[in-house]
Amino acid sequence: MNQSQVSEFLLLGLSWQPQQQQPLFLLFLIMYLATVLGNLLIILAISTDSRLHTPMYFFLCNLSFVDVCFSSTTVPKVLANHLLRSQTISFSGCLTQMYFLFELAVMDNILLAVMAYDRFVAICHPLHYTTKMTHQVCAQLVAGSWVVVSLHALLHTLLMAQLSFCADNVIPHFFCDVTPLLKLSCSDTHLNEMMILTEGSLIMFIPFVCILASYIQITCAVLRAPSPRGRWKAFSTCGSHLAVVLVFYGTIIAVYFNPSSSHSAGKDMAAAVMYTVVTPMLNPFIYSLRNRDLKRALRKGFCRSTFSV
Repeated sequence: MNQSQVSEFLLLGLSWQPQQQQPLFLLFLIMYLATVLGNLLIILAISTDSRLHTPMYFFLCNLSFVDVCFSSTTVPKVLANHLLRSQTISFSGCLTQMYFLFELAVMDNILLAVMAYDRFVAICHPLHYTTKMTHQVCAQLVAGSWVVVSLHALLHTLLMAQLSFCADNVIPHFFCDVTPLLKLSCSDTHLNEMMILTEGSLIMFIPFVCILASYIQITCAVLRAPSPRGRWKAFSTCGSHLAVVLVFYGTIIAVYFNPSSSHSAGKDMAAAVMYTVVTPMLNPFIYSLRNRDLKRALRKGFCRSTFSV
């Protein structure tokens, strides 16, 4: 293994303007607290209400857990650096952060595909839903997803650890993203880039195709429904999930599928904030606002905690 001559990196953060740093710190703190509180409330509501112990809410509970972890991978470090007046992150800390970013971003992606499959079975094969989506099957889907994303993250982290970083250690970002790290390396990064384009693209693209195929089948089944009320009921059960899918893939496309000529540090930073901070914050609001059962469970839990005090 090549030994890196760089022991730490400098994260330039969100803004190079001193007058903007304090407002950005407060904004990030508020968004992070909203993300953690919102997603933990979702997990608590689902865990305590027996009526929500169904496959759809089991997957939603896992998605909320992943969103909390995803935001916690980057935001606390940004906040700590601001408070400590430091911009440094150790080489091992940078690789650890990159590992969890790879793992949790792809886990988000796969969970959205699993949830789309769940809705497909519920709407297109309702009579077989209880036999196809058993507790054991749901647990196996989630456990298998964790194994896949852990191996994926380990592959790219080990490849990054093989590289040498000779002199420049300034990362123009607020976290250790793979692209700026590859630019800083003084080693041959051809293998890393090839694996990102092949394995990395496949692990992001396959779940997207599954989501697309599921919703094509769902749309066809809904349009065949005899009554408008039946069609609306079927679509309403998918509305929240579809909104989260659009937000998630919209931000990913904005970051990675724009022409290189349109990229700038400011645009890339804004897009990164969207998918690492804003999207995990919005998910609980999207699901709770559009879901009667979840709103009922949240109100019930709030009333129970209020009266117990």
